[in-house]
Amino acid sequence: MHFLTSFQLLERISALLSSEDRKRYAALGIQPVHVQVLEYLSLCNHYSDTPAALTEYLGLTKGTVSQSLQILERKGYISKTQDSDDGRVVHLRLLDAGLEMLHKVQPLEIFTEAEERLLDREFKSLRHALGTTLQVLQKANSTNSFGLCTTCRHFKEAEGYTLCGLTDEPLRREALQKICRLHQFP
Repeated sequence: MHFLTSFQLLERISALLSSEDRKRYAALGIQPVHVQVLEYLSLCNHYSDTPAALTEYLGLTKGTVSQSLQILERKGYISKTQDSDDGRVVHLRLLDAGLEMLHKVQPLEIFTEAEERLLDREFKSLRHALGTTLQVLQKANSTNSFGLCTTCRHFKEAEGYTLCGLTDEPLRREALQKICRLHQFP
């Protein structure tokens, strides 16, 4: 999978983790942005527990954050209180139910498993580290790797032709530089 750039590898890792997050969160009736809000509130201090600080941290619009806060407050995950010195300022607080929800959604088992598999490994570059991380996450999650034919365990090369050992079909030269959903690492 190292044919991808570091940026592309980060995107693939992010997409894989986001996909798993969405599935788990949907089962719990919560959106990814709501989990981000709860995580932030579990980490921030009293100077940073405002909607403005949250908006800045998440890089989202005020409207998105405002709607998310309303939903989380209705569900009993957070509370809002006005600042005693400046009535225009609202402070957000993570409630016990919100903390409980955070415990339900963290951490991703596949990420923890991948982290353990990668422990104490040294990598020659960021790209190599990300590529290996993606491979481990894909294997742990039983996700197709979508790699190049030339890096697949089923790739066969003979005099003058290439073959997919899985389908027993010849491979055209242009196909060798394209990703395949049947790809499996050796």
